[in-house]
Amino acid sequence: MAEKSFKYIILGGGVSAGYAAKEFASQGVKPGELAVISKEAVAPYERPALSKGYLFPEGAARLPGFHCCVGSGGEKLLPESYKQKGIELILSTEIVKADLAAKSLVSAAGDVFKYETLIIATGSTVLRLTDFGVKGADSKNILYLREIDDADKVVEAIQAKKGGKAVVVGGGYIGLELSAALRINNFDVTMVFPEPWCMPRLFTADIAAFYETYYTNKGVKIIKGTVASGFTAHPNGEVNEVQLKDGRSLEADIVIVGVGAKPLTALFKGQVEEDKGGIKTDAFFKTSVPDVYAVGDVATFPLKMYGDMRRVEHVDHSRKSAEQAVKAIKAAEGGGAVEEYDYLPFFYSRSFDLSWQFYGDNVGDSVLFGDSNPSNPKPRFGAYWVQDGKVVGAFMEGGSGDENKALAKVAKARPAAESLDDLTKEVDVERHARDFMEAAKKLQLYFMGLKRENHAPTRAESLRKEIAVMEEELKTKEELIKKHSRLIQESQKLVKEQIEKHRVELEKV
Repeated sequence: MAEKSFKYIILGGGVSAGYAAKEFASQGVKPGELAVISKEAVAPYERPALSKGYLFPEGAARLPGFHCCVGSGGEKLLPESYKQKGIELILSTEIVKADLAAKSLVSAAGDVFKYETLIIATGSTVLRLTDFGVKGADSKNILYLREIDDADKVVEAIQAKKGGKAVVVGGGYIGLELSAALRINNFDVTMVFPEPWCMPRLFTADIAAFYETYYTNKGVKIIKGTVASGFTAHPNGEVNEVQLKDGRSLEADIVIVGVGAKPLTALFKGQVEEDKGGIKTDAFFKTSVPDVYAVGDVATFPLKMYGDMRRVEHVDHSRKSAEQAVKAIKAAEGGGAVEEYDYLPFFYSRSFDLSWQFYGDNVGDSVLFGDSNPSNPKPRFGAYWVQDGKVVGAFMEGGSGDENKALAKVAKARPAAESLDDLTKEVDVERHARDFMEAAKKLQLYFMGLKRENHAPTRAESLRKEIAVMEEELKTKEELIKKHSRLIQESQKLVKEQIEKHRVELEKV
């Protein structure tokens, strides 16, 4: 048994591990201070590629093309890059025991790794039908997708069963993306899920109806309201039939299962405080154990903008939480601090020729806008979620880069929207965001002005000019209101309030 000691250990080999390593490198670590320990045989990589480009029939993505951190436009950390940066990359090493009090990890081979600071970036593992005792669920070619080894098995099956029949069990992220990938590979695809519509954790019935119709038009058959209750296999052990709970059966050469995931926290049970299925952290991803941090899928953290504890399973949070934890660690070492993690929930997906993004929270009432006809060659539509008179979530299919950025601004600003009817009108998302941001900026500048103790005559003249400009702007906005939504009216209201407050202040000068 070998024993090694490091100042920092990142435990995990996925997106969070790669981005934490990148941040350590940018902050500065000495050779031998940092180790990344992963049970996978390859350096950390961008997992989203596995359900997208990795499965393309032509020009498929392959490593080293999507090692971290190319997904966010950053440097690609090849295996040799870690060594060049003084980071020890320990691959094909499964940790089977963690003693947080003793600050030690033990591998399956019996090797011991000591640390001063630990970042838990173990991610999630898929839920398997064998976990639920489904008959025949251990047949060959019943596949899952989480790691690159899983993706290689899917590619192998696609090549071996060209043009065959595929059944996808599950109607969430993996179900939708894998159904599209299999169809692009000319498989006869049937998607099966128990819910009344696809992606129920995010999509409304209206949004889901678009995607279900689009997929149907592409040749994907959809069966809702039932589950796979069993499988039969050929004498060679390969699956050949899926039995459904409603009594139907489906021929299958390949079955891909995407019914959810669970965070990999078993190593730390009883040693660290947990919440909502994950390891509880603060806004810097510190756990209840000193010098232990948790990031990505395993972390249940305070979502500041909603005043709630959340666990988020998405690549965007995996990247940002890892960077936040490392920044907090390095700042604390220098006697400083970083700002609290203020995350705006973000999800996205791409399949066929579709691409959607969502920001915020999908609570309250929702309303669609735009063209949601799935027969159109380039559909472009969106939705807002409104709670307590404010826009709290925003979704868009087919949006441009600028529109998606604007969408995020709207979700972050949470502007007032008293009437859902106003939101159904033709919406220019980018203009809405611009109006809200400009109004907020002016309001901020106004309050900054009020804080000044000395109001010289130049201040009075400045106020007169600002009032004149705002009055002119108000006239313009009153014309716009005749044609646009209630969102613009909020901007008008802000400007009126500013004018009145400026007048009050002017009288005091």
